[in-house]
Amino acid sequence: MALNQLNLLRPLLCQTLVRQVRSPLVAPLRVSGLPLNPCTPCYPPAACSRLYATKKSKAKAKGQSAKVNINSALVEDIISLDEVREDMTAVLSVLKDDFTRNLSIRTSPGALDHIVVTTQDGKFPLNQLGQISMKSPQVIMVNMSSFPEATVAATRALRESSMNLNPEVDGTIIKVAVPKVTREHRENLTKLAKQLSNKAKDSLRKVRTNAVTQAKRAKEGHSEDTIRLVEKQIQQMSDNIAADIDKQVAAKTKELLG
Repeated sequence: MALNQLNLLRPLLCQTLVRQVRSPLVAPLRVSGLPLNPCTPCYPPAACSRLYATKKSKAKAKGQSAKVNINSALVEDIISLDEVREDMTAVLSVLKDDFTRNLSIRTSPGALDHIVVTTQDGKFPLNQLGQISMKSPQVIMVNMSSFPEATVAATRALRESSMNLNPEVDGTIIKVAVPKVTREHRENLTKLAKQLSNKAKDSLRKVRTNAVTQAKRAKEGHSEDTIRLVEKQIQQMSDNIAADIDKQVAAKTKELLG
């Protein structure tokens, strides 16, 4: 009889013992506000992770600035953005002309067309004063019979050009021996290209500075945000032209060095 009653009480005793043993183990795993269910397995809370931006993504985000596109008509009373754009584009055009005039390594009559001759009546391209032709693959001939009085000036312009020329005069005929294009000469031309590009960037900065100064003078009657947007538009235009200048230099350098 006593054994039967002990057998009936055994399950109750086991449950009580399990609760007493389990309670100190479960307590550290409890999470505030989330009661544990003794019927389900208990897992430790997942570690909180924080996502940090990588250096690459930060640099990319820093390099990307919001583009500005202001309607020129809306800020005409502040500054003419169209005129500023024209002045900046003119800087790039002058650079291209300088490259054509001073950095040619072609051995053809057209290679001398860009040379400007300074006379008493003004400045003129050589091909408007004399007839240029190839006497031989190594000699270019300039016939100055139409304007013989400009022969001396044309000879000086040829000699002072960056093409490393040594012209010889025979009456009204100027003979120009085509020099062999050496590696050293090509490298010197690339240095000249860099100098011309730096000069163009200086001119570009002057245009930008003058435009920003003009915009700041119009602060009266306009909000600071409007003036700031105009300045940002001017800077953006300048950056675009500067990038075009760099492209021109890279292309010309590649052409000169072969």
